[in-house]
Order: sequence, then C-alpha cells, then structure tokens
Amino acid sequence: MAPTVPPPRGHLPRGHLPRGHLPRGPLPGGRIGTEESCLARWYEEGLGWAVEAGPPVRLRTGLRFDVLELPADAGAALLRRIGPTGPVALLGGRMALLVAAGSADELPGLLDWLEWGGIALGLTAVGAGGRITAPAPPRWPGVTAQGAATWLRPPGPGRETEPTLPSLAPLGRSGGSGGSGGGAPDLVRLVDAAATECHRARLLRMPRRNALRTNTQPLAFS
Repeated sequence: MAPTVPPPRGHLPRGHLPRGHLPRGPLPGGRIGTEESCLARWYEEGLGWAVEAGPPVRLRTGLRFDVLELPADAGAALLRRIGPTGPVALLGGRMALLVAAGSADELPGLLDWLEWGGIALGLTAVGAGGRITAPAPPRWPGVTAQGAATWLRPPGPGRETEPTLPSLAPLGRSGGSGGSGGGAPDLVRLVDAAATECHRARLLRMPRRNALRTNTQPLAFS
C-alpha cells in the first residue's frame, strides 16, 4: 500500500500564485520570462533564496537553509507525529524538510549521539554547496516542468523563513521549539523522530520485499 502523504497546508498568499500575477518579461542576467524563469524569480524576489537556472530550477542550500531528506513513507509518518515544522517538499520518492543552515554538518554527530549511528536509515542532509530541485508551489502553472518536486507545506510570504526552521536549541534551553523561537521542533527532537520513522519504515518494507522475492523464485521439486 502506497504511503499517504499529507496534503499541502493551504495555499500560498494572494498575489504569489495566480497566473495573472506571475512575473513576466526579462529577468536579471538576460533570462527570458518563461514559466521556469518566473519560478526562479518568485524564489529570488519573493523569498530572497538563491537559485540556479534550469531546467529544472534548483535551490542552493547552506545559505538560508539546509535540507533534511528521508524516504517519503517515513516522512509522511514523521509529519503526522511531529506537528509543526518549517517548509516541507516532496522530491519524487524523498521528502525534504527545510532546517536551519548548518544543520547538515550536525547530522552525523546527532545520529551518533542519539545512538542511530551506523544504521542504514536513508536519512541524509544537504548543506553548504548543495542544491535541490525547486519545488513548484501548489497550483503553479507548468508544475509538471519541475517533475515530481512540489511543496507539501509551502514557505510563507516574505523573507523571514529562518524563524520557522528547526535548529539546535540555545544552550540552557529545553527542546520543544526551534532554536530561533519560531515554533518549529528542536533539531535534536526532529532528527530523533525522523530516524525512528526511517527505521520503522525500513522494517515495514522488508516483509514486502521478502514476499516479492519468494513469489518470483522458481518452484523446486525433488
């Protein structure tokens, strides 16, 4: 049974998505006003995020945010369990959660500290120097041009994304909210929950794989 992915959290604010409000005309650097360049401009001018021209348009990580990636089935269970997070995207068979810049460097140490080190979880992070496919916002014209990348919990308007991103809580502060105070979960709690769901999803996949392997093996007769 395919994992149930939570639906997008509402729509982006008025003026950011309707076709009639899409930016048109030449973009900085001489780029032509295609749907892809309009998407790049939406990120650059609307959110202040660094992008690279496509196709597909890509977002540069490690500047405003890092990305925590895990299998989509584990990610769906995580979102049901963890509650509020920062922006979340679906990238094909992977789910991507935006976390505070610098978090990718913390992930290996956190997994070791939480006693998940050395276990094949499929939990990774993209940080400084990395890129991810820019998810197309809900109802964005030409969404198929970005493949399977789309927002489940899209970023809000303006350039204040950082307060919503999970991060390490300041020294002496208990977990439960992001280090920036925006109501997102603390990074340690998020990583621990993500690792748990990755491990659980991996165990759930194993019987299906074993059954499939058994069904495809030829019968042996003595």
